[in-house]
Amino acid sequence: MLRHSSASLLATVLLASLAMLAGCGKRETPVDAALRTQTLLLGNGAEPQDLDPQIITAYTDYNIVIALFEGLTVFDEATSEPVPGAAARWEVSDDGLAYTFHLRPEARWSNGDPVTAADFVTSWQRMLSPALASEYAYMLYPLENAEAYNTGALADFSQVGARALDPLTLRLTLAHPTPHLLALLAHTAWFPVHPPTILKHGKLDQRGTAWTRPGNLVGNGPFVLAEWSPNNRIVVTKNPLYYDAEHTRLRAVVFFPNDNIATDEHNFRAGQVHITYDLLPEKIPAWRRAAPESLRIDPLLETFYLRFNIKVPPLDRPGVRRALALAIDREVICRDLLHGSRQPAHFFTPPNTAGYTSAARVPTDFDAARRLLADAGFPGGKGFPVLEIQMNTDAVNQKVLQAIQEMWRRELGINVTLANRDFRVYLDHQRTIDYQISRSRWVGDYNDPGTYLDMFVTDGGNNQTHWSNPDYDRLIAGANRTMDRQKRDELFQRAEAILLDGGPIAPVFFGTRVFLIHSDVKGWTPSLLGIHRYQNVWLERSDK
Repeated sequence: MLRHSSASLLATVLLASLAMLAGCGKRETPVDAALRTQTLLLGNGAEPQDLDPQIITAYTDYNIVIALFEGLTVFDEATSEPVPGAAARWEVSDDGLAYTFHLRPEARWSNGDPVTAADFVTSWQRMLSPALASEYAYMLYPLENAEAYNTGALADFSQVGARALDPLTLRLTLAHPTPHLLALLAHTAWFPVHPPTILKHGKLDQRGTAWTRPGNLVGNGPFVLAEWSPNNRIVVTKNPLYYDAEHTRLRAVVFFPNDNIATDEHNFRAGQVHITYDLLPEKIPAWRRAAPESLRIDPLLETFYLRFNIKVPPLDRPGVRRALALAIDREVICRDLLHGSRQPAHFFTPPNTAGYTSAARVPTDFDAARRLLADAGFPGGKGFPVLEIQMNTDAVNQKVLQAIQEMWRRELGINVTLANRDFRVYLDHQRTIDYQISRSRWVGDYNDPGTYLDMFVTDGGNNQTHWSNPDYDRLIAGANRTMDRQKRDELFQRAEAILLDGGPIAPVFFGTRVFLIHSDVKGWTPSLLGIHRYQNVWLERSDK
């Protein structure tokens, strides 16, 4: 009853707020002005770690980088299928080991240079260079000898399966058939960078140089970087040299890196942004009542989960990790805290990912969790050390992890502390595995189980847990080498069962994209991968 009463009051306040905005015609809001200038205003959740497509790992960074660069293929938002991007067409050999791509002859870098096959080859050499230490380097491992070059076992890049046959023709030779290669090519790891610009500001394999700053960055995407004011805004403007610029209707996109979800909502109500990055779950009922046309809950290939650093005692024991995973009541979290906007995750890969759903499960079983903890030498939690859960600053993170903290205290007799970190610091700590337990979130890079299960192979760039299991590695390697969908899924099933049985993670819930959107925004298609190509979006006055 109290929840219903609070929601009703919130809805009343929201209606009044919206009415005030509607009745206040004297002052033009930024959203009103944006209609004339075709400027899309977006809440983007966090300050970018970087705008280097070969370095970034955060979804919020990807939202910006996709405006500035383009791979050989791109994703169709509605279908999640790869379609032509910088490559106009391609051919595949009968054995599936050779791909020949033909670049668009009209494609240009934003400084006017032609986009060439050699640019892609040099970009991939940079991506695979050991010194760059890119977390996503493994995405290029389907290329012949790519893994050997990345790990330092091979020094001659000419032996890697990437060749520029001529300025507009690119040949990829694979180590093994890769059924999802065209989807991989749409990922930022495969994006080209402009080699002369990289070298102007440092070494080819150097991180964090000034090449990604406004005035320096040269990209091949539909927009160019005009402004980057840290913790304030990032502005990209239409690139007149983009091959399809005549069909790009937006003139600019402004990203506001604000990780305060409540402030993001306030900015929407005040006409400061067209689209919020997120919405506090407790606000969903009020928006459903007051302005359902502004509320979107879109499908998203996402899992919210906990990572365990398995080198930290007692997390080095599989039984302890399994106990912590069993002692999470996911149904309560999704129903009471998230207001039904997400689904409980009893496995890691989201259900029906390209037709695959894990058969293995992590149930909520407090009795079994207590037995496992006692077997590990901590009956009733006695003697269990106080561990810390790290997270980036976010109200949803705070609520969910406080609930898990209380569940573990009440059911297992153990205590954990919660530590907020600035987003950049949080990412650095995950990358260097400088944590005990970490809140984690993974949005699929493509619609395939591999985008989830590839993460946890031994020494994988995005593993970030120290976990290693040779049987798991063999299963993932086998899945990535077979073109038979049924056999591939069977291998993934066995691998996910190993991962969930005392592995390095505890899945919590499957995500959705919950946000507010202004009626003037057109072309913002629901996207399973959360990807929106801004060249397909425009602003148009709505009657609402």
